[in-house]
Amino acid sequence: MKKLTAHIQIIYNFVIQKFNYLKQKNMKKILAGLFMTGAIAFASAQTISFDKTTFDYGNVKAGSDGHRFFTVKNTGDKPLILSEVKPSCGCTTPEWSKDPILPGKSAQIKVGYNTGIKGPFNKLIEVYSNDPANNRSVLYIKGNVEDLQGVNQEAKLVAAPTAETASAKVQTATARTATKKIVNKVNTATK
Repeated sequence: MKKLTAHIQIIYNFVIQKFNYLKQKNMKKILAGLFMTGAIAFASAQTISFDKTTFDYGNVKAGSDGHRFFTVKNTGDKPLILSEVKPSCGCTTPEWSKDPILPGKSAQIKVGYNTGIKGPFNKLIEVYSNDPANNRSVLYIKGNVEDLQGVNQEAKLVAAPTAETASAKVQTATARTATKKIVNKVNTATK
């Protein structure tokens, strides 16, 4: 009887071990299946890409056209939507279509910089989309705006003072001379 009980116990343990093994194996299969489904769904999403992420204006004249274009392409297989294009400051103005960009198609983001502001600039533009892997992209514009004579505003202020600043300097020097004369007269009178 003890031998029979021992054999039943061995068979019972073997069955339980196999059952647990199969349960774990099935759980692994279930998890692997869920992972693959998620990976396929993720891989088949909309994907944003740009022709370039930085546009260098180089040197531009003050008052010239400050508009440039970035090309956006949907490299995924679902429609891409640009929900917002946000500049870092008010000197930069973006324009874009709110229409979905179909798979394999492209659209443009028009970026305008105020070329009335002289001197070097480096600005960023944030692009928000429904791309699950990259819902915030950053574009940059940079360059230097020169005044009409080809010298930027900062260099102009250092190199050649305006007539108003020259006049103010002359008035200050004259006032200093007059003050010195009065002080000398007072000192001479008190001696």
